Amino acid sequence: MADKLKIIPLGGLNEIGKNMTVLEYGKDMIVVDCGLGFPEDDMYGVDLVIPDVTYLAKNQNKLRGFFITHGHEDHIGALPYVLQAVNAPVHATPLTLGLIKLKLEEHGLLEKTKMVTHHPGDVVKAGCFSIEFIHVNHSIADAVSFAIRTPVGTVIMTGDFKIDPTAEDGMTDLGRFGMLGKEGVYALLMDSTNVERQGYTPSESVVFNNLDRHFMRCRSRIIVTTFASNMHRIQTVFSLAHRYGRKVAVTGRSMENILKVATELGYLNIPDGTLVDINQIKSLPKDKIVIVSTGSQGENMSALYRMAFSGHKQIEIQPGDKILISASAIPGNEKSVSRIINELYRKGAEVIYDRLEGLHVSGHACQEELKIIHALTKPRYFIPVHGEQRHLQKHAALAREMGMNPKNILVADIGRVIDCTRKTCKLGDTVPAGKILVDGTGVGDVGSVVLRDRKHLAQDGMIVVCVNLSSEDGSVLSGPDIITRGFVYQKDNEDLMEAMRMITSHALDTCRARRISDWATIKTTIKNDLGQFLFRNTKRNPMILPVIMEI
Repeated sequence: MADKLKIIPLGGLNEIGKNMTVLEYGKDMIVVDCGLGFPEDDMYGVDLVIPDVTYLAKNQNKLRGFFITHGHEDHIGALPYVLQAVNAPVHATPLTLGLIKLKLEEHGLLEKTKMVTHHPGDVVKAGCFSIEFIHVNHSIADAVSFAIRTPVGTVIMTGDFKIDPTAEDGMTDLGRFGMLGKEGVYALLMDSTNVERQGYTPSESVVFNNLDRHFMRCRSRIIVTTFASNMHRIQTVFSLAHRYGRKVAVTGRSMENILKVATELGYLNIPDGTLVDINQIKSLPKDKIVIVSTGSQGENMSALYRMAFSGHKQIEIQPGDKILISASAIPGNEKSVSRIINELYRKGAEVIYDRLEGLHVSGHACQEELKIIHALTKPRYFIPVHGEQRHLQKHAALAREMGMNPKNILVADIGRVIDCTRKTCKLGDTVPAGKILVDGTGVGDVGSVVLRDRKHLAQDGMIVVCVNLSSEDGSVLSGPDIITRGFVYQKDNEDLMEAMRMITSHALDTCRARRISDWATIKTTIKNDLGQFLFRNTKRNPMILPVIMEI
């Protein structure tokens, strides 16, 4: 097997988020990115979703390091959990490492983890792999792509990127991609998030001009909400506030943390006297204030959510406040965002959120930018990543339009090994992969059975049947008492409650007549009889929990 390069996606395919890819050759292994995903609607009570790293844990001795493209949650969020199972050095650019350090500090892993800072242009040796950092544009500073030299050829992993000619930190290094293309690229793994959009992704400078228009006309308090990690957007707000003589206050834990890291590392240039403490805003005129807030995705307990529903200690929404939502809703978050917008309008605020206002641009490449990278790198094999099935298939079609041989385009899935030799690249066996659910401090203890029960409870409610039986002859000493939660309101359904007691009593009498004393059988009889009665009369199927005590 030593003559094969294995590329193993453990996340980021047929899903948005949870990005993680393993490259393995012989006795060496590296991991690119280690992200989390957010729970789906039917994952009741689950906070986060992380990749299954069983395969990494089995091959811990091969692991040479984690290489991270940028500091978004879907690329770094799982690190605190994964590093507890498999420890290895973390390699990233300064801002990305700064954000990772915040996470590891919270989980008590900062002292146990070796972290190595790199810059675009750096080349790192990790076993038989050689990893080059390449500067790219994204909606967070310090994003990079990787050119990974392996024994079978060079593999390029773009990470999330776009091409922005007017970016403050310089345009994506197209020259380097072109040089790699001339040297020869074995495989290209490219971001597919925006592949359905034609043309080019607009420049961040478009947002500056549109925000400037709103700042210029405004005579009231301005509240801007955006992704906490979007350093360029936050810099724009500070620059415009300074231009129009306003002070800026920041609210939201993630925003405060990132502001601290970015300022310390020199990624934010805050004009002197512009930043003020959130507690000072009450003493300032409304037309001299800008508040930068978290909550662009409608997250419960985010700063904007608390403002909208009157739960924020320092800020109360007032009629005339101008709220600029400088972000687009991630698929699945639209309802949460709409709730907040409606509540803000109810309080008399002016909310600017329409896509036509141009207050947000994507950080991902559209079709023409993807074509540019294809044309520059001229890969022998192409593997679309970072997207749902429709994105991956659309990207595969785009590669065919660029003249690639369909046989050299591989649409993979998580856990499916891509076997690469100097002559071939094809889908191989599978390794353990999937979703590990994080609920509070529990990692992986919520499985399919627990989720099924939670779904059952959420949809149909629960009935608890309590009965005391005699230890001598099995007769009913007290009960049955019936308690319902999430099924019906007991006081308004006395007839149904009485009918349930009678059905339960009849089930107990039947068991006694048949001389059944086994508790498991008695409980099953109660559940079956009661369940059939309730479905027949209510068309509902609540969870039934018999509780039997022997006295």
